[in-house]
Amino acid sequence: MRSTTLRLGVAALLALSLTACGSDDDKSKDHAGDDHSSNNGAEDHSGHVMNEPDATPANELTGADVRTGKFTKLKTAPPGSDSVAGDVWVAENGDGTTVTVELTGLAAETDYMLHLHAAKCQVDNGGAHFAFDPAGSDQPPNEVHLAFTSDAQGAGTATVTNPQKVGDAAKSIVVHPAELMDNRLACANF
Repeated sequence: MRSTTLRLGVAALLALSLTACGSDDDKSKDHAGDDHSSNNGAEDHSGHVMNEPDATPANELTGADVRTGKFTKLKTAPPGSDSVAGDVWVAENGDGTTVTVELTGLAAETDYMLHLHAAKCQVDNGGAHFAFDPAGSDQPPNEVHLAFTSDAQGAGTATVTNPQKVGDAAKSIVVHPAELMDNRLACANF
């Protein structure tokens, strides 16, 4: 049931623009006509994985440089989001960057999208998306995107690995309800 819910939820999520984050600084792209497929993890329109359920979470990687952060609700959060909380782990090692998020207090069985951002949460709610090449694509692997469908209790987790290291250029991660991509729900500095 959860796998079916994830596939259906992710398909709906990916039908939305993956880059709209409610910031005038973010790039907008038209993804009309893209093939939005999914597997047991979430994929974007070009097949880049946004959730690797079987991957080792960032907080469990040995020999990695791990940074952590706590999610806090943003002023742009939709009503009913007062209890959102969670953690992010960003690990860098020889395999690149692994990001793991765990959130609670979300709406039940709802699609969520997360992106690494280039500014701290206190600066324009994280500012623009972090990109390895600022002049490059707004999709993975140039950006780091995660997605999941919350469970019946409003909890969700996702892990994704990118072969590049984000270093100090990525400063935060922002979560959005997929149906309200212009509403930044919560942010975590790391």
